[in-house]
Amino acid sequence: MLRRFVLLPAVLMMLWAGVQAQDLALKGGTILTITNGTIEGGTVLIQDGKITAVGTDVRIPAGVKVIDVTGRFVLPGLIDSHSHIALSDINEATDPVTPQIWMREGLEPDSPQILTTLGGGITTVKTMHGSANVIGGVNVTIKLKYNRPVEELIIPGVRQQLKMALGENPKRLYGGKGRTPSTRMGNAYVARKAFIEAREYKAKWDKYEKDKAAGKKDLTPPKKDLKMETLKMTLEKKLAIDCHTYRADEIVWIIGFCKEFDLDLIQLSHCVDGYKVPDVMAEAGVFHGGWIDWWGYKEEAYDGCPYGFQIMYDAGVKIVINSDSPDEGRYLFRNAAKVLKYNDIPENEVLKMITINAAESLELGDRIGSLEVGKDGDVAVFEKPPLDSTTKCLLTIIEGEIFFDYARDSITARGGHR
Repeated sequence: MLRRFVLLPAVLMMLWAGVQAQDLALKGGTILTITNGTIEGGTVLIQDGKITAVGTDVRIPAGVKVIDVTGRFVLPGLIDSHSHIALSDINEATDPVTPQIWMREGLEPDSPQILTTLGGGITTVKTMHGSANVIGGVNVTIKLKYNRPVEELIIPGVRQQLKMALGENPKRLYGGKGRTPSTRMGNAYVARKAFIEAREYKAKWDKYEKDKAAGKKDLTPPKKDLKMETLKMTLEKKLAIDCHTYRADEIVWIIGFCKEFDLDLIQLSHCVDGYKVPDVMAEAGVFHGGWIDWWGYKEEAYDGCPYGFQIMYDAGVKIVINSDSPDEGRYLFRNAAKVLKYNDIPENEVLKMITINAAESLELGDRIGSLEVGKDGDVAVFEKPPLDSTTKCLLTIIEGEIFFDYARDSITARGGHR
């Protein structure tokens, strides 16, 4: 099947092998800052990977590369807070509790999925364990620096998120194997049992560390358990939680469960029934992560309602639009545009769903998600307004470096097939 554009990994690997980050100025475009309004005919200046100026009277120092983006639309790099791209495997489907799995161990920096996703203006993703297990692996938040060492992709200093999943997926998988969980009650049991054991494990280590600090002699440390170590980190708030859930009753349950164990629940992914309990979600401060028009593909998705975004927005729920797909990622901006079809939400508020809201759901709101001085130089340049259904991404820039250039990287731009 012919794609709208096709990227050539081997060619780009050679091109980028010698590329060095450089200072960059995007001049003359319509700047959608997301948090500080729109600037017509503005300039974004990036130096040493950071935004150093945004405005109409920016002085561009000598030696800075200038790109004329007159007539184009400049906005922060888009963010996908629920993706599964660039991973060699997604589900460790051997046990319903696998927190010892860290998805960073399976990253593929040269994955073609990174290239196609860059083509949609996305600069940052949280790439995740799947939903086979009640407690899955630890997700990893990355910049899409194609074909660079893994360490360059992983964003330093960010708290990663443990994947949990309720509903049909874990109960169907393990029920089919004649194992617990085979019901929603079984899902709840598995989660509670794991964290009770983790709490007991933590108590043993806390006592050992306290005794050691007090100078007690002949101490024997508890035996290390990698599964419990990750859950201990979650209890200590060194890790947060992203939970896959659809139904309203399970949304309420997981919020209560995380309160019970004092866990930091950040995002509810898929969250199809979120519009049924918006007050509960808003009070809990959790992010809705999902889509506007995916429903009916399984029992727990039957009540999907695109008009529900309005209900959640009006209740004060912070909404994030995700792709959950290696193909949909490059069309994240179009999925955001669909919100306008069904809901009376201001365009800038819709753009927040794929920029600053998503950044905050990753606890990176101080670094990415808007065009502000001091933030990372992650920028997407679009041909037309980003919520125009006929627009396309022309440039994707990460920390001042161009990782996707439509004129260079697409067969369509070179006169090939459409």
